[in-house]
Amino acid sequence: MKKNIILTALFVMICWSTFAQQALSGGSDLVSPEVHENKTVTFRIFAPKAAEVKLTGDWMPADGRMPGAAAMSKNKDGLWTYTSPVLPSNLYNYSFLIDGLKTTDQNNVYLIRDVASLTNIFTIPGDRADRYDVKDVPHGTVAKRWYDSPGNNMRRRVTVYTPPGYETAKDKLPVLYLLHGMGGDEEAWPALGRATQILDNLIAQGKAKPMIVVMPNGNVAQQAAPGESAKGFYKPTFQLPNTMDGKFEETFPDVMKFIESNYRVSNKKADRAIAGLSMGGYHSLHISRFYPNTFDYIGLFSPAVLPDRKASSVVYKDFEQTLKKQKDNGYRLYWIGIGKTDFLYKNVTDYRAQLDKIGLKYTYQESEGGHTWTNWRDYLSTFVPLLFQ
Repeated sequence: MKKNIILTALFVMICWSTFAQQALSGGSDLVSPEVHENKTVTFRIFAPKAAEVKLTGDWMPADGRMPGAAAMSKNKDGLWTYTSPVLPSNLYNYSFLIDGLKTTDQNNVYLIRDVASLTNIFTIPGDRADRYDVKDVPHGTVAKRWYDSPGNNMRRRVTVYTPPGYETAKDKLPVLYLLHGMGGDEEAWPALGRATQILDNLIAQGKAKPMIVVMPNGNVAQQAAPGESAKGFYKPTFQLPNTMDGKFEETFPDVMKFIESNYRVSNKKADRAIAGLSMGGYHSLHISRFYPNTFDYIGLFSPAVLPDRKASSVVYKDFEQTLKKQKDNGYRLYWIGIGKTDFLYKNVTDYRAQLDKIGLKYTYQESEGGHTWTNWRDYLSTFVPLLFQ
């Protein structure tokens, strides 16, 4: 018996020694990414048999429509490393390219999904990241709720943020309907947009009124985000049936009815806002125009503007006349933001000229960069403090 115990102990020690050697030579104890005090970042991956390893990140100069890539250096043990230049405060995503195969960093558990792409993320501390890092402040509640959508003949999922203290308070709160872009879903703003952290921090700082934020799925062909419905697991796609054809706008009252029936929200126009990015900006533009006496606050973040010529929905009829009606009904804020290199820049410029022509006043913010979450997080951080004042 004693001999068996000794042999077992020796076996465990040998196994542990082997595991430890594997870890030391590039296994699980690697730190990647390592954010340095000078705001450079070192990335590491153990790939001894690889002939070439590159790092691709969204801070790198673009190669066409794709982020650029940089070669990593290999040491004699098969450890590849790369240290970035100094990076401004922000949230970044990256991937490795191992002999041309794109893969994630196995030493970084923080991942994010954008349509069908999965990438690692990290933040550089500072002013911009301070807006959406998790702080030691009171936190709101994020719920995934299902609602009946008779207009779409299905039950659908929506993400709802309620601010700190909502559960024990009694007052009715204002509501912001926050819409995602093409390829996104009800998980996009909480994950990629850091919307709930932005709201928590702004409310804690006294820069924003407590509000409920409703983040629906703008793809009426879906019940919910991929993998979260009865359809099961399938590969997400960028464009789905009924995308930007008017169906989402027509059936948007289904979302509002659910919120106003199940949450302690004000149903006054002065306490309703709608905003969105790209396709969500398009939806916000047309919903607020089609229901012209419903929202006092409208936010268009890098918005698409004009519908496809093939779209025959009643939503898109009498475009200019309904804009004039929206103007005549009155509103408190019509906010537009766009990046200087955004592919929708000209569309937004033309739309602003149309608004100028009919005298619809708006607030305009032009920023550096293009069609990116960096801009949309900034726009949300700017827009929210202007609401319900």
